[in-house]
Amino acid sequence: MKRLIIFNLFVYISVIAISQIKGIVYEQVNQNKNPIAGVNIYWQGTNIGTVSNKNGRYEIAKASNSDTLVFSFVGYQTKKIYVKSKDINIDVELKAGEVLSEINVVERQTSTFYSKMETGNIQTITGAELCKAACCNLSESFETNASVDANYNDAITGAKQIKLLGLAGKYVQIMTENFPNFYGISQPYALTYIPGPWMEAIQISKGASTVINGYEAITGQINVEYKKPLKTDDLFVNQFFSSSGKSETNIDARYKLNDKLSTMLFAHVGKDFLPIDHNNDGFVDFPLIDQYNFFNRWDLFHKNLTLKTGIKYINEERKGGQKSHVFNSDFLNSPYYGIFIKTHRLEAFSKTGYVFPENKNNSLAMIMNYTLHDQDSYYGRKEFRAKQHSFYSNLFWQSAFDANAEHKYNAGLSFKFENLTQNLNDSTINIIGERKIEIVPGTYFQYTGHLFEKISLIAGIRGDYHNNFGFLVTPRLNVKYNLTGNVIWKFSAGKAYRTPYVYAENSFLFASSRNIIVVGQLGLEEAWNYGTSLTFYIPIGKRDITLQTEVYRTDFINQVVVDFETPRQVTFYALEGKSYSNVFQTEAYYTLFEGFDLTLAFRYNDVKQTIAGNLLEVPLNSRYKGLLNFSYKTPMERWQFDFTAQFNGSGRVPKMHIGDVSWTTFPAYTILNAQITKYFKHWEIYTGCENITNFTQKHPVMSADMPFGEDFDSSLIWGPVHGRKFYLGIRFAFNKKSFNS
Repeated sequence: MKRLIIFNLFVYISVIAISQIKGIVYEQVNQNKNPIAGVNIYWQGTNIGTVSNKNGRYEIAKASNSDTLVFSFVGYQTKKIYVKSKDINIDVELKAGEVLSEINVVERQTSTFYSKMETGNIQTITGAELCKAACCNLSESFETNASVDANYNDAITGAKQIKLLGLAGKYVQIMTENFPNFYGISQPYALTYIPGPWMEAIQISKGASTVINGYEAITGQINVEYKKPLKTDDLFVNQFFSSSGKSETNIDARYKLNDKLSTMLFAHVGKDFLPIDHNNDGFVDFPLIDQYNFFNRWDLFHKNLTLKTGIKYINEERKGGQKSHVFNSDFLNSPYYGIFIKTHRLEAFSKTGYVFPENKNNSLAMIMNYTLHDQDSYYGRKEFRAKQHSFYSNLFWQSAFDANAEHKYNAGLSFKFENLTQNLNDSTINIIGERKIEIVPGTYFQYTGHLFEKISLIAGIRGDYHNNFGFLVTPRLNVKYNLTGNVIWKFSAGKAYRTPYVYAENSFLFASSRNIIVVGQLGLEEAWNYGTSLTFYIPIGKRDITLQTEVYRTDFINQVVVDFETPRQVTFYALEGKSYSNVFQTEAYYTLFEGFDLTLAFRYNDVKQTIAGNLLEVPLNSRYKGLLNFSYKTPMERWQFDFTAQFNGSGRVPKMHIGDVSWTTFPAYTILNAQITKYFKHWEIYTGCENITNFTQKHPVMSADMPFGEDFDSSLIWGPVHGRKFYLGIRFAFNKKSFNS
């Protein structure tokens, strides 16, 4: 069967490769044929199309459901060519015609898509996709996505982590508007710091990314783009309620001061009211969170100068643990177990760019970001206080070789500063005023080129000097090859490093009785990542089905092993042996009929690590994931119906008790979510249900009846810790238009 599938696949590729129409589009001027770049070329009645390059050349696959090629360009008469089955080369002359008034062609955009233009393997999640589910924050933005998983780190603190390419979220470089953000202390809770209604889009870059943003990003990048003043609503309000007792209010508004300067204000207030304990173990299923989040941004555009700046502040309190716990200052003497995490976070950024008017290929930009993160917390009778100052700057120059936009380069200087202070008071550990300081100046060079009409290339290298670990070299490569008009192949390879913050980024482990043991000196984590993808745009009926298959491998050279294998303790030590992740994923997107979008996906994870001398499957990691999502929006866009099914595979659970002779396995499980949205002129109402089947992990808190005993543990989480949840929300949008309109 496998051989037959592979054979059919190769036959399909071969047929496409020979079923091509090629040629040149030109204009006849004084008996000379002048090529025309940017001509739109498409099969009449289909979505299959291309554009001519700078030499007027084009190439397009033959369509099975159309025999007429259309050539159109502003200022020229549109030309239609009947194509015979034997035709291969067709040169087309366009003649100048009357300039027509503006025509707007509107088509419903796919809410999640892979970029055809980007050289890297980048998937974009738009705001429309985020509205398909109860997207309260970034951690809930991936419920309809096959590439990223999001789950709880433990059963008490509410800390969430994502997984990309089979590895934990700490190996993903999370950015906001291309600023590296959320690491160190903020890493366990960072995903809840970005409200869903604030986001314009999310870009997921898999594998080796560019070198511009630093040496991190072992498995890829996730970049969040906030809403912009020039292309959003004058005023937007979102009010959300859930059966779990959560209430959230989100407001954003923009204001134009003049033709050059505009501003935008975001406000978020979230509060949990109900301490829910569905399994009656005495512990609330998730902490009660009070969060106040404010963000103000300013955008200035003046001729060739662009300036963007903003400031953001978060005040959050998390209260969890046993329902009987009373939250006061005397937590050391409380007979009940409680967790309390108070966070203050301040972010400030600026982005300045200048395009040289005499040469549009030349530009100079400077970005800077400062963050202060202050956390005061206790977990039972453990006290943890930490403060982190972070500063990042990047000055880069962009130009083109011989003023040829087909061959560009970036060169720049970066600087990173980290100052982390930690205090931990535990029965086995007493850390007072421990400081970790990182000072990392760096430089880089990156080439971006288009070769032989079909090949795009990004090749970069950067060098950084780390005050603790010396000189670091980071090479990276991304290649895209348009095999045909309907088949795109991509490849990436690159190296990355990461600084581990043992206590800060694993603070959720304090919500257990495990002894934390750090063995030896832990250096930088270092890994290579390799990946390849093949994307097909296959015409079926009047539409294309998008089919993407990808394979990625991550090989660690150095890694910090987090060893849960011995009950009652967790040990951190440097890797001695192999550690790798192999991930295979395939997914398909298709619009069955107008308004009805369907997504099918499957991913297989093979993630292993040398733990205590044995090469073992990494624990608490599903071996596979399947995804089914459909979305239907009725004609005139009055109603929308969304449904998602996640099929999560089984995985390994480490030994949970002293005397265990073998490792156990958690079962495969399915999560179902659904939502209905009703649209009105200026507002919409949505309601839905998460975890429809009410599936939860049994006994997520071990020894819940003895929270101060030796076997108390909330860290072995592999599935949902809360049951079925209903929700209701209302969105208001006023004067949705662009300032430029």
